[in-house]
Parts: sequence; C-alpha cells; structure tokens
Amino acid sequence: MKIGEDITLLGLEIALMSMKKREVARFLFRPDYAYGSMGCPPLIPPNATILFEVELLDFLDTAESDEFFKLSLVEREAFPLDKIIKAAGTEREFGNHLFRQKQYYDAKDRYKRACFILDQKYYSGTEKERVDSARLLVFLNLSLTYFKLDHPTRALVYGERALGIDERNPKALFRCGQACFALMEYEKARDYLIRAQREQPFNQDINNELKKLAGCYRDYSEKEKEMCSKMFASFFIKKT
Repeated sequence: MKIGEDITLLGLEIALMSMKKREVARFLFRPDYAYGSMGCPPLIPPNATILFEVELLDFLDTAESDEFFKLSLVEREAFPLDKIIKAAGTEREFGNHLFRQKQYYDAKDRYKRACFILDQKYYSGTEKERVDSARLLVFLNLSLTYFKLDHPTRALVYGERALGIDERNPKALFRCGQACFALMEYEKARDYLIRAQREQPFNQDINNELKKLAGCYRDYSEKEKEMCSKMFASFFIKKT
C-alpha cells in the first residue's frame, strides 16, 4: 500500500502520515475525509462520520527510489551517490520484508532492482568502496533467495560475485558451499565450507553443513566404488 497511490480515503492518508512505526491510534473522520455523500453501502451510510483504529506495523520511505526510476538515463548519471545508496538500500529493505514473508520471487525482484540502481555507472576510489559495500549485501541476499527458490546455480553465481568484493566473507563462502552441495559438487562445497569455517570456526550452521557434507560424500564415494566394481566385474566376465 503506497501513500498517494493506493489509499482512497483522504483522512486515512493524512492519519498515516502522522504516525510512527508500531503506533496504534484512533481517528475520527468527517464525511469529507471518509466516504462522503456516497457512503459505502451496505455498511456505511451517506455522510457518515467514521471512527478508525489504525496500527502502523512498518513502513519504508521510497522517495529516493521512486525519484530514481522516473529519471532519464542522462539524469541518472548525475544522480548523487548518497541518494543512489539510499535508493538501493530502500529496495533491499523492501526485499528483506518480502523475504521474511516467504515471498521469495518478489524479494528477488526487489534485490534485482537494488542491483540495477547500483550498476548505473562506473565508480572509482572511495565511491567504489561505498557502492561495493552496498552491492555485497545485495549479492548475499540474492544468493540466499535463489537458494530458497531451489536455483543453486544462480545462488552460486551471486555468492561468487560477493566473494569478488570480499574473498573472505563467511556468509558468501557459506552460500557458495551450500549451492555446490546442492549441485553435488562435493569437493568444491567442502573447499568453500572449510574456508568459511576458518573465518568463523564456532559458527554452528557452517559446522553442521560440513557434517552433512561428510555423510553425503561418504555415501557418494561408496556408491561410486560399488559402481566401479560392478563395471570391472562385468568387463572381466566378458573377457573370459
């Protein structure tokens, strides 16, 4: 729900603009701030004064993001870096909210919008460091989201992009390890997870993933040996 676009009652829009996060408030709206002379049949008669109880759970200030996407390509080139960082951060926060609601496809789209904002032009020096810090967070989000969507190949791509910014980042190493594990690339998975463990030796998630990997790799190796034995046995029978 977006103020100025999705809210049809003038009174409710004004009320929301006056509230803080997690606030509960009651508002009494005159007819001209509510449903007017038409009312809302059959529940609300014409010219009714309405009492609303509103709880504002959360909100995002999307001003910079909205402004950015209205600009032309030339105007985006001149958009201030502070506003670019803030706009990308807003899209990422929106994605995080959707992710918590398990709306992974929609979350992924918001993270992609954040990437788009950050990739509009080339940066260098301290500006590049700031943009890379923002990119790193979005790449980690995308890696996890694609993993949740059961797309380990894409999860690996974004995990490796995160490592391109910070090669020792434990979250990125863990995401890559998880993705390789799901792809049954056990050697690569072990390498990533061992590197993650070096950075965070007491991280329970990393250690548990290594234990799972060890069990799967052992089973996989035994099946490979059994298959090879059968193949060679069949070969020798044919030769004799």
